[in-house]
Order: sequence, then structure tokens, then C-alpha cells
Amino acid sequence: MSDDPLDLDSHRGMAAQKATDLRRALAEVETHARELRERRAEIEHHLLSSPAASWPEAATKARYVLKLYAAGLAPEDTRHRDLVAAILEDFTRLTEPG
Repeated sequence: MSDDPLDLDSHRGMAAQKATDLRRALAEVETHARELRERRAEIEHHLLSSPAASWPEAATKARYVLKLYAAGLAPEDTRHRDLVAAILEDFTRLTEPG
């Protein structure tokens, strides 16, 4: 008798293997999505828990909110996308040392 694990997937039909792979991939995606939601909640809690101590910190908070806003824009809404991009460039330019 061998101590090696038996690969049960190889004993099933191709359709069953694909279904199993799909279930595994979906479970992995759901896990990553849950982790992302939890991480986002942590970041937002941190951003809300204390006021910005400087303009660069305030710009960091504004960047976060603007990126959330931009992510919800329709792809055709190029005017607002361009406006967000211009504001983010302004923040970068104005908060860089030098």
C-alpha cells in the first residue's frame, strides 16, 4: 500500500472535472472578494478615525474617494473620468516635495 494521495479527479469524466475546477475557481474568487471587502473596510475605518494632519494626508483621503467615484463611472463618461484624472494629477504635482 502506498502513502501517496490518490488523485480522484483523474477517475472522473471531463465534464465532472471541469465542474469541479469551476467550483474551486469560484470559491477562490469569492474568498478574494471577501478579503478585499474586509481590507477596504479596514482602510476606510482608518481614514475616518482620524482627521488629516496635513494637506498631503488630506489629498491621500481625497484620492481614495475620487478613485472609488471613478470606478463607478460609466466607460462612456469620459468628461468626468478626465476631470478625476486631472485632479489626481494636481494632487500628485502639489504634494510632491521639491
